[in-house]
Amino acid sequence: MGFKQAALNARHHIVFLLGLFTALVIAFSVEERDYGRVLGNITFEATETIPLRENRVLTQEEVEWANKAWQYFENNYQSNTGLVNSVNGYPSTTMWDTASYLMGLISAEKLNVISHSTFELRMEKALHTLARLPLVEGKLPNKAYNTQTLEMVDYDNTPVKAGIGWSAIDIGRILVPLNIMVWQYPQFNKQVNDVLNHWDVSAMIIDGYLYGSRPSKRNDDGMELVQEGRIGYEEYASKAMSLMGRDVFNAMKYIDYLEMREIDGIDIPTDLRDPAKFHAHNYVVSESYILDSLEFGADSVSKIFAHRVYKAQENRYERTGILTAVSEDNTDEAPYFVYNTVFSDGKEWNAITDKGEDASHLKSLSTKAAFGWYALYDSDYTALLIDDAKSLYSEKDGWYSGRYEVDGRVNKAITANTNGIVLESLAYIENGSLLSVGVQ
Repeated sequence: MGFKQAALNARHHIVFLLGLFTALVIAFSVEERDYGRVLGNITFEATETIPLRENRVLTQEEVEWANKAWQYFENNYQSNTGLVNSVNGYPSTTMWDTASYLMGLISAEKLNVISHSTFELRMEKALHTLARLPLVEGKLPNKAYNTQTLEMVDYDNTPVKAGIGWSAIDIGRILVPLNIMVWQYPQFNKQVNDVLNHWDVSAMIIDGYLYGSRPSKRNDDGMELVQEGRIGYEEYASKAMSLMGRDVFNAMKYIDYLEMREIDGIDIPTDLRDPAKFHAHNYVVSESYILDSLEFGADSVSKIFAHRVYKAQENRYERTGILTAVSEDNTDEAPYFVYNTVFSDGKEWNAITDKGEDASHLKSLSTKAAFGWYALYDSDYTALLIDDAKSLYSEKDGWYSGRYEVDGRVNKAITANTNGIVLESLAYIENGSLLSVGVQ
């Protein structure tokens, strides 16, 4: 093989290494500063004790929990495309939920829930599909696909030939398992490279910020770009992009729109961007901080922010007696998806729809949040959370989404996201953060 051909074959390795170097430079520059300077004019001391859980072998009960979660993916696997349904029995998915499946697949392999050969067959099929998806404007994945036909669809699973736009946050999440494959499973480098060559990731990054797209409101043709991401999700979604050599420095910063707000005695991070002006809600939930910690190990700032978001929930329990682990979740009744938040749209402990409508009657303890906090923190409160959540499953279908606060009913929605995060959480307990750079 000539030098020129060898260099071409190694091209994707060079891109990833450059991305890693850039990310490490940013990380070390953050670590070396005090928090006051890192976060602009907001000063706080990282004095709180964080009860981080030490890695250990899973108990037999935890192994059984992992097997229950994998059952969801067995039931909802589409063998002709290699994708998995977002919601039990419903043949549609998003990039976020596809990422949840891939992270669940990786976690199941690490925990020996599935064989290595099953892992390889499933992963190869999924990557092959991702490299041939129809794309919005030929650039990036649509917000939703039919898992059986791969048609671009709307959220009702109705085919839409041009698509309904892409989500930069969702794509940022699916880049996490793609990074893991490159660093830990190099036999899949070609397949990952095929996916990245098919997608134009640069189309969703402008001046270091993330942009989604949606059908243009000015005319009937084409898409318009909209800035996407709020504190927590924005930084999380940009981290995998930075490891792939993308300039997302502005999206990775916390300072531009950060406001610390006291909730139940804890100063938590909130986003200053007004939903009425920026046309996006500023949810503060558990999921983005849990995923950041489970997958990346958290940075020096997000580690503090994650613990504060958790601690506010613990303090609410101490004040009200209501077990609290809030996140966005599917529900088993209309409107079928609700954001249960620590703070959103100017209100504490707000539960709203994606349109900002009140959904207080659907406040719930989130199964995936309970598992995530349990994986991260070894505390009396996380023991209470998991003791309640560990009964929220169907023997044949996997883990339910949670339990409603108002009457204690089980929220029987069953999803890829909940079951994927359960598997991630258990893999973290045994192995630590899942995106450790290097070859196994």
